[in-house]
Amino acid sequence: MTWRGARLTPALLLAVASLLAAACASRPSPEPAAAAPAPRVVVETAAGLSLPVQVELARTDEERTRGLMNRRHLGEEAGMLFLFSETEPRAFWMKNTFIPLDMLFIDDGGRVVGLVERAEPLTTSPRDPGVPSRYVLEVNGGWAARHGVRPGDRVRFENVPLP
Repeated sequence: MTWRGARLTPALLLAVASLLAAACASRPSPEPAAAAPAPRVVVETAAGLSLPVQVELARTDEERTRGLMNRRHLGEEAGMLFLFSETEPRAFWMKNTFIPLDMLFIDDGGRVVGLVERAEPLTTSPRDPGVPSRYVLEVNGGWAARHGVRPGDRVRFENVPLP
């Protein structure tokens, strides 16, 4: 075999292949991209407790409508944070939601302004605290009582892109 007048012998081809293989092997493989930190909400109670909750985010109308529907289980320190662009009165239902939930209604400043406890599953009656809110955190029913969470407590968002 020849290449531009040079004779390519099997030995020469093997040497070139070995050099290419060595060059490729000596390159460090790229580091995998670091996963973005998981979003969470930290509820800070008047009693001084800091309660972290890993959250799924509901940012779009579709995500907010679906919410926690059709779930049979929610981790003890897990929940869903509903994000809205405006502060206004909010009402939630439990249609197709199989687990009882607590709903923490949160204002622009990160203060719990309302609380609905142990919302009954599979109902369409509206639940609202009677005050405007911008965010709503849903957690397992009974979570707020177990941890002493009450209106007036503070909430901090971590790794949550706000609207």
